[in-house]
Amino acid sequence: MMIFMLILPFLNQFLLVALNFRYFVQKLDKPGCFSFPTGVFSIQGLAGAYGINYGRLADNIPSPDEVVRLLRQLKIRNIRIFDSDHTVLQAFSRTGLNLVIGLNNGLVKDINSSADHAMNWVKDNVQSFLPNTRIRGIAIGNEILGGSDSDLYGALVGAMKNVHDALRKLKLHEQIQITTAHSQAVFSNSYPPSSCRFRDDIIYYMKPVLEFFQKIGSPFCLNAYPFLSYMDDPENIDINYALFEPNNGTYDPITDLHYDNMLDAQIDAAYAALESAGYNKMEVIITETGWASKGDSNEVAATVRNARTYNYNLRKRLAKRKGTPMRPKSVLKAYIFALFNEYQKPGPTSERNFGLFQADGTIAYNIGFQGIGSSAYSLKDFQACYHLSLYAITLASSAAVLLLLTRLL
Repeated sequence: MMIFMLILPFLNQFLLVALNFRYFVQKLDKPGCFSFPTGVFSIQGLAGAYGINYGRLADNIPSPDEVVRLLRQLKIRNIRIFDSDHTVLQAFSRTGLNLVIGLNNGLVKDINSSADHAMNWVKDNVQSFLPNTRIRGIAIGNEILGGSDSDLYGALVGAMKNVHDALRKLKLHEQIQITTAHSQAVFSNSYPPSSCRFRDDIIYYMKPVLEFFQKIGSPFCLNAYPFLSYMDDPENIDINYALFEPNNGTYDPITDLHYDNMLDAQIDAAYAALESAGYNKMEVIITETGWASKGDSNEVAATVRNARTYNYNLRKRLAKRKGTPMRPKSVLKAYIFALFNEYQKPGPTSERNFGLFQADGTIAYNIGFQGIGSSAYSLKDFQACYHLSLYAITLASSAAVLLLLTRLL
């Protein structure tokens, strides 16, 4: 009787776990849940990719805590957001994930006009979350130069300097990089790549930015979209060239270089513009690139098949860890755009459909993640697999304890 009373609590726990384990197995029965005991998740990450953009212009996307779990499960370690939302920063605390935060365009004039405001912003949105949240960069504005608000052009470099000065005074400048992302609107010509130059009306504002970046060791950040370039000129651009698929490519007669995909050509166009401006040693990083999976009637290239092809081939391209024809030794770094579809974004339908995942966490298309069999696989399935793994581990542990007790008693 005494032996039975000692074992009874463990027996109850064993039965409870066993019943829950059976429930989860019956409830799920999905591909993608692992076979014990290989690990919590068996998912191949974006090998070689630099990171992903996590935009939140939607009110129906998963919570930041759920997003962190998803990113870790997908083995994506570098994330770029477009603001400094404290809920997001807190969710990334103690995760080991690297974060680039944004000071949005609406704050640039104010931060440019006041060093005190810059210091307060850095203290509130950066220092207060360190070191638990691994903030590795601050993007000052997004696509300001060449954008529609020319009043911001002259405020950009001042805002960057004020934020950097605040970081320096707080002794954070060596661990946090200052950047700003540019669209291809800053260029006057990009074909062939070696002929690319900065626009005459932009170079006046770009030069101080580049001079400052050279001084502090920051890269030139470019948002490059072969999707948009192809949409602008589908008659003269081979879609396979834009999608990294087999094609004849293009030839640059000035440099005698051959290009088999458009993204490499766009990056080398940026290198040519930088070299022409006198900054031939500055690195180019792609802060946004992707392909829309859905569009309006005049956006016929925005399909699930094309989006899957582009992002899958981009993943393979990044995994090679090689450079471009003009900079073969500089490993390409890129942030994929984007993690989620964002239905509140303005503009054409394509703008709301760049995500690898739907807003509800359902995968939009598979670009090679192991264990994801179809577009129906969702964030909830990841979480269910996680709970299943915990039950499996607890079940095995309870069985081991019961066996040990019966032998001892």
